[in-house]
Amino acid sequence: MAFQEATKLLQTLKTALGKGDLNGADAALSQLKLKLIQLPALPPTFEKTANAQQELLLGREVLEQAVLLALRKADEAGMERAFAQLRTYYNDTRPVLPPSSSELPLQGLDLLRLLVQNRIAEFHTQLELLAPEAQQDPAIKQPVQLEQWLMEGAYNKVLAASRAGASEVQGVLLAQLATTVRDEAASCAEKAYERLRLADAQRLLLFDSEAALRSYAEEHGWSVSADGYLCFKQAAAEGGAAAPTTASRAIPSLELINNALVYAKELERIV
Repeated sequence: MAFQEATKLLQTLKTALGKGDLNGADAALSQLKLKLIQLPALPPTFEKTANAQQELLLGREVLEQAVLLALRKADEAGMERAFAQLRTYYNDTRPVLPPSSSELPLQGLDLLRLLVQNRIAEFHTQLELLAPEAQQDPAIKQPVQLEQWLMEGAYNKVLAASRAGASEVQGVLLAQLATTVRDEAASCAEKAYERLRLADAQRLLLFDSEAALRSYAEEHGWSVSADGYLCFKQAAAEGGAAAPTTASRAIPSLELINNALVYAKELERIV
């Protein structure tokens, strides 16, 4: 009885999700969780019932839909919980269940989530757990390429990828990744500059319009001077004061070069 009811609820969940009815999908998922508890073949018991394979397939698909629902709701914590449960099916039931066509796309989405959250160490840990052939799948290669661009500082490429024709679910995470990239660039700009021309700041922070830049600046407590400069917090606090002279900010180049040569000579002697 519980299996038949859960099967109907799964169809209701998929229909609601397909229509964009997130409240309806959420309600169906809540009922499904109660039904799945009644199925003994599911983790953690894995009882070998007469319908064990069908119950496991049902449980796996429910969690796959739960990941997509959490993503549509922009619920990163919910997505992480659902995928953690789903990983048990992907890892522990592989000998008894046929492969899921959704596995690699969802693995790719989870890698994207880790990039959005800037959890690079976990990103590489999860990537290493994938089989070499799985790592060649386009769904996995995309987040790997994005991570490489992030490490290189090629933020323009990341932004271009976020604007490319991605699926709806990918688009949600790619848009969040673009925001993460912009925030990282803004953090670097604050430390590197006291002020920037608006046109330069717009290009650096990857905005399409000056209005969008001004809105972002207001959110971060920056100001725009009358002569068309974006003043970061330090400069704004000083009333938009002019930048220090070149002499006061000069980098001791000769001293740095001399030190580097001394270190190189010492290393050569040690070797």
